[in-house]
Amino acid sequence: MKSFIHTLFAAALSLLFAVQAFAAEKVNINTADAAALDRVLIGVGPAKAAAIIEYRKANGPFKSAEELAMVKGIGLSTIEQNRDRIELRTGATPAKPTGKPAAATAAPAKPVARR
Repeated sequence: MKSFIHTLFAAALSLLFAVQAFAAEKVNINTADAAALDRVLIGVGPAKAAAIIEYRKANGPFKSAEELAMVKGIGLSTIEQNRDRIELRTGATPAKPTGKPAAATAAPAKPVARR
């Protein structure tokens, strides 16, 4: 019985590692350098990665993954192959909650008595 449990544990651990190996690495196309774009995106080599960065410098951050098609050498099929690898954050971090209630959740003002 003990060997069965060990075998089952080893199989589950192997499955876990296999799933992690197939999980796609993501890259933020608005902040990544050429090396990261080349490494993560399928069908994008050093020249296309450099073209992505040049386009980004000239036109600002990408607003959608489809906008990558405006870069010379990158088509919609390349975008579709990489859809699960592309992130679009612009670098701005969301505000952290302070724990204080927002103005909208504050107690309503008392009504003014009219004479």
